[in-house]
Formats: sequence, C-alpha cells, structure tokens
Amino acid sequence: MIEDVLQGEDNLLLPSRPPKPREDGWTVLIDNGVPLRYFQDMIESGHKYVDLVKFGWGTSIVSDHIGAKIDWLRTHGIDYFFGGTLFEKFFIQGKVDAYKRYCHQYGCRYVELSNGTIDLSNQAKAELVHEFARDFLVLSEVGYKDQQKSINLSPVRWIEFMRQDLEAGATKVITEARESGTGGICRTNGEVRYGLIEEILDSGIEHSRIIFEAPNKTLQTYFIEKAGSQVNLANVAFTDVIGVETLRLGLRSDTFMLFENS
Repeated sequence: MIEDVLQGEDNLLLPSRPPKPREDGWTVLIDNGVPLRYFQDMIESGHKYVDLVKFGWGTSIVSDHIGAKIDWLRTHGIDYFFGGTLFEKFFIQGKVDAYKRYCHQYGCRYVELSNGTIDLSNQAKAELVHEFARDFLVLSEVGYKDQQKSINLSPVRWIEFMRQDLEAGATKVITEARESGTGGICRTNGEVRYGLIEEILDSGIEHSRIIFEAPNKTLQTYFIEKAGSQVNLANVAFTDVIGVETLRLGLRSDTFMLFENS
C-alpha cells in the first residue's frame, strides 16, 4: 500500500479512506458465479478494499463452491449476502421463512430485499424489511428491473420508498441499476438518470445510508464526482476492485483533478 512506500514529505495528499469496518465508502462486489480459484485470488489481492460480496441473483443455488467461497470471505473479514432476486423467488412461492433459514444456514449477517421483478408493493416490502431486521442487517433495494416501470417511478416516489424502507429498519438502501447498468437509475442505453440522482442526493437522506449500483467505470466515476470518495458503490466486478479504489483516491485520469483543490 502507498503508506508503506511514501512517508513524510514524499507522501501524496489523497482523500481520507477510513479502515474497515466502515460506515460508508463501501465497495460491494458482485459474484456472478466466477470460478473458485479466481474468486480466491481476487479476494486475496483486494480484500482491504472490499466491504461486502453479493452472490448475484440465484447463483448461490447452483454454485458447487458457495461454502468454500464463504469460508474464504470469512477468513478475510468480508461479509456477504445473496441477491435480491433470490429473495423474490422464495417470496413468490410463499417460502419467506425458508429463505430466512437458507440465509441462516450460510451464516449471513446481511440480506437484500427487493421487488425489482415481482409484483410486490413497497409498503409490503417495507413490512418484510421490518420483519427481517429482527434477525439480519437489511439492505433494501429500490427500483425495478423493467426499465419502463423505473422510468415511470418519479423521483418523489423513489425518495418516498427509500425513506419508507429506512424507517422500517433497513441498514442501507440500494438504488437499482442491474449488473449491466441498464435498468433502474440508468436508461436502457446505460445513461444515468441525472435528475433522479440529483434529487436523491439532495433529499436529506444521509449519503452513508445509500448504496448506488455502479457496475462500470462510467457510473463509478459519476457517483464519486457527485458524492465524493466515500460514496457507497455496489455491483462492482471482481476485476474492478483496485480500479475503483484508485478512482476514489484520484489516482486515475477520470478523477485525477477532483480532489486536488479540496
């Protein structure tokens, strides 16, 4: 790390990054089913910069190595959770209690609750947030996979739903963007819905309570520019761990000048 090389007058002036565990500045990786040894290598090399790992959608159901991956995360002090789509699959089949048992079986401290695919009102989701918060740290996702439904969800309603989930007991709320960056807070062409983000950031909700899904460099750079180096970012690819940290520190061209006058 840089502090091991540069000291005293040689030390670069960089944004402050508190050590883990931290309340904000989270980098949340998404595992879409990568091979075990690849998973282990990437966690080994970047664990200092990883706060949580999400096992995307229902990959944990079909993975042969989910237990080994979880053991590796525990060894490196990283929490984990299963994608909200898996919760939705359990919910639509009337098996919410089975989902709780599934999460307990794997020792999850965190759960993600969402309604991005199924017909579930935010009020009903908030009630589930309240229920799950008795046993877990809840990350509640707002927004829909279907782009038209998300476009039709006004900023006022986005913020209302975020507040509703936080008041119900969510630890943080996640803004939907999908793993492709083409849904929720993004248009189908990948362009961020700038007005929506401005209103969310100006809503009075603590930025530390919001996680923005940002699966590509364009989105990662945008959110760091708008909310600072301590913005919470999710759906980060395994290959982007170090890249995201350099964006946070102004060590990459995209954010190079961002913190020079701060």
